[in-house]
Order: sequence, then C-alpha cells, then structure tokens
Amino acid sequence: MSLDLERPLRHPDMAEGPLMSKRARWLVVLGFLLPGSAQLLAGNRRLGRLGLTATFLLIAGGLAALAGLLFARVATLSFFTNGFVLLGVQILLFAYAVLWLVLGLDTLRLTRLVRVPGNWRAPVAALSVLLTILPVAGAAWAGTAVGAGRSLLGDLFQGAPAVEPIDGRYNILLLGADAGADREGLRPDSISLVSVDAETGQSVIIGLPRELKLAPFPEESPLSAVYPYGYCDEVNDYAVVEGGGYYCFTTGNLNSLITELEDSGSPSYEGMYADAVSKGSSPGIEATKDAVTGITGLQVQFYVLVNMDGFSHMIDALGGVTMNVQEPLPIGGQIDEYTGELVNVDGWIEPGEQRLDGYQAQWYARSRYGSANGDYDRMARQRELQAAILAQMNPGNVLLRFQEVAAAGTQLVETDIPESMLGRFVDLASKAREHAPVNVELVPPAVDPDLPDYSIIHQLVAEGVAAASPQETAE
Repeated sequence: MSLDLERPLRHPDMAEGPLMSKRARWLVVLGFLLPGSAQLLAGNRRLGRLGLTATFLLIAGGLAALAGLLFARVATLSFFTNGFVLLGVQILLFAYAVLWLVLGLDTLRLTRLVRVPGNWRAPVAALSVLLTILPVAGAAWAGTAVGAGRSLLGDLFQGAPAVEPIDGRYNILLLGADAGADREGLRPDSISLVSVDAETGQSVIIGLPRELKLAPFPEESPLSAVYPYGYCDEVNDYAVVEGGGYYCFTTGNLNSLITELEDSGSPSYEGMYADAVSKGSSPGIEATKDAVTGITGLQVQFYVLVNMDGFSHMIDALGGVTMNVQEPLPIGGQIDEYTGELVNVDGWIEPGEQRLDGYQAQWYARSRYGSANGDYDRMARQRELQAAILAQMNPGNVLLRFQEVAAAGTQLVETDIPESMLGRFVDLASKAREHAPVNVELVPPAVDPDLPDYSIIHQLVAEGVAAASPQETAE
C-alpha cells in the first residue's frame, strides 16, 4: 500500500501532465496543513520529521496553554507573564517562522513546476508562495509582539515577590498626574483608591479630593510623629478649631505630599522611606500611600501613577476612545483677569457621544473651565476616561496595535506592582468586567475637604466596601 502512495508522490511519471498538476496541488495543501508532511512523502524525510515534530509540539503547546487557562488560569497567566518565559516563546516563534519558510520553499521545489501543465503552473506557484508567506509573517509578527510585551513588563513592573490580599482585598492607589511643561514637581490631579475583592474581582473606587486636608497617618508610618494632628505642609502650623479638632494654616493638600517630601529639602523627612526607590516607588508616593491608608482605613499595597499627558499616545495607539460628553468643554483657554471671560480657546469638545483622539481626550481630562463644579468635575472626567480606556482595551484592538500600545504604556504608567502578581491581576481584571464598580466620592456635600470628619469618611468607605463584597447566603 505504501508503494502505491509513494509512486505518484516520490516517483511520479513526469510525462503525465494531469498527474503532475494534481500532485503539486496536494503537496502544497498538505505542506500548509501539516508542515513537514510534503517532505516526508516526496522529499527529505529528515527535514519532514523535523517539520512534523515542530508542528506537533506547537499544537501541543497551544492545547496545554488553553487547558491551563481553563483549569489553572492564574498559574498559566503568571507563567506567560514571566520575562524569561516570554523570551523563550519569542525565540521559538522566530525559529518556527524560519523553519516554515524553509519547508514552504522546499515544498515549492518538490512540486516540479516545470513539469506541471502551463494552465496550472502559475496558480500552484502563487498558492505555494501565499501559504508560505502568511504563516511566516504571522509567526514573525507574534514574535515581535511578544518581544514588545516582554520589554514593557521589564520596564514597567518590579521583580518582587507576590503579596497576599488584606482582609480579602487588594488595595491599589491610582494617581492621575498632568505633567505639563509649565508644572514643577508632581502634584496629582486625581487621587483614587481602587479596592478589589481577591475572589470575585468586584471593585470599589474611592475618589479623594486632591485638596483634602489634615490627612491622618497610621501609627506605623514615620510621618505619624511629624504630623500628629494630620498632614499640614508646614510642620506644627496648626490652629485649634472651636469645638475641638485642628485646622491647617498652610495648604496641607493631600496632593502636595509628594512634592513636600521630595522637593522641599526639609530635615524633618531625612531618612524616611529610604527603601522606596528600590521597591519601584519614591518617598513621596510612599507617604501618599500612608496618608490614603489613614484617610480610608484600607491598607494601600500598591500604586499606579497614570501620566495624563501619556494618555494621548495610548488613545491614539488604540484608535481613539468613545466618551459620552455631558457639556461643552474648551480646548485650551484661560480666564481674563480683567473681564472674567474665557479667552484664547482653540476649539470645543461638543456634548454627546464622541469618538475622541488622543489630543481631544487629553483636553477632556484636563479642561478646567466649562463645568459647574470646577475641579470636582475635572476629577470625575479623569476617572471616566481611565475607566473608558480600560473598558475599550478589548483583545481585538489591543492585538491589532499591540506594539504601539506597549510603547505608549511605558510613557503612561509607573507602578510598583510586582511582575509575579500580573497573572493574578489579569485574572481579576477579567472577572471585574462582570461587575459594575461601586463608586464612593469623598467630595462635598458629604465631605468638607477643608475640615474633614474622618470618622464619617471611614463609614462611607466601609459602606462602599460592603456593597462591593460578596453577600453571604443563609443555609
């Protein structure tokens, strides 16, 4: 039986035109469906066995990854977000692309085109080239994308051990900074605490005003002794409020902590948070973590600093972002100090559902004018934009523009989240899509930023966490 199969493929009668055209078509299709099979049947069997072995290993690896995602999702995601694993995958993809190119060109040689009748010669050649170039280009693109992802992970995430949740939740400080050329120091424009249930992915997003004053520090914080009555940007610059409590004479805004610790040069902070940089953070960010821990009663574990200026690159990489604009917002502009009118406006973002490019989205988040509640509306728009980008980063548009997205990511985000936790957080992010986040806004009238009652704030946060926690069912 094997001789019957071998004769027309390995030892064909070259004088038979119809047989040669049929043989050529079979070899090209078999070589595409099962790389190496054409060589095994009609060419170099050693090369054929190499091609088939590589193909079966590739299929087995794909099936193992799929099974891992179905039955051991977190472990599989953690495995494939490891930099060394990604390097190995990248090398294998490039090697397979080269092997497929060699097999494809060899298959074209085995068709013996000069013996194929003229009406089939060009179609067979075109089909062979097409079925060779497409998978080679796909494997090369995948290898390049894996390389971009590996570079992003190496630049962005830290090589620290994984951290367990606290009381069943991961608490991540999200800072939105508008790093314009005219701004000195880092003063976040939006400050949020994202608390995520470690099992369900259900999240509560706590919005904190940037001008929130007298932030309390937990006892274990090195700043608790410096600011025993809460944060005030001049040490001991307090006044007693009638009826009890304290008031800060100077700014004392929550968002000035980073600049205060890192740029003031005050000896009061000498030696504080000395290990911050080695952990991928900074003294000012660690101080802000402590302050938000004291404000909310939730232990902050990680931070993510989102550069609002970098949003422009990310949004353009994604092909734009769709926002439901509630009111006309100016692009540029300033208030004339004599007339009180808005002048020098470069354009407007009109109300309604709009597809914004990076430049427009940046002004959607940045615009200080045109809103009834000023900075509070601006803070809310920044959080809306952050949420919209995450929601619209579906696998389709991310894969289509992966290298641009990865390049923009290093300009957009700084974080101290360990690389070892990426698998766990990717899994939680997919679970989070099944739930609407619970929003807790610590803004007027519920909270007075100048004279905050932190017992009320703790109560509001506790209620939000309870609403974002799984409900126990009675037996």
